[in-house]
Amino acid sequence: MLTIALKSKLHRVRVTETNLNYEGSITIDEDLINAADMQPNELVKVANLNNGGRFETYVMKDEPGSKTVCLNGGAARLAYVGDILIIFTYCLLETDELKRHKPTIVYVDENNQIIK
Repeated sequence: MLTIALKSKLHRVRVTETNLNYEGSITIDEDLINAADMQPNELVKVANLNNGGRFETYVMKDEPGSKTVCLNGGAARLAYVGDILIIFTYCLLETDELKRHKPTIVYVDENNQIIK
């Protein structure tokens, strides 16, 4: 049997910008994407700790070192610059794989700098 499991998360990243006039997605610093084992165009769930909102979108990469977390399109209405987000990815695992699985969790400081 397959189970949906947490694959990775970016924990407490800050929104650095919003862009309502864009097709949609969340643009993230490539260093953060790589650290969290995320891929461009991958589905992500996003939780906004400031307002309790949750939504889905897909990842787009920004320049490494930019520290960017930008909500685009309609998602730009769901957070303000400075809001704190948790960004989740998921995978499908067989029951025996799930018992051994360890998700990748990336912690950042208030400037989206990786600390752990």
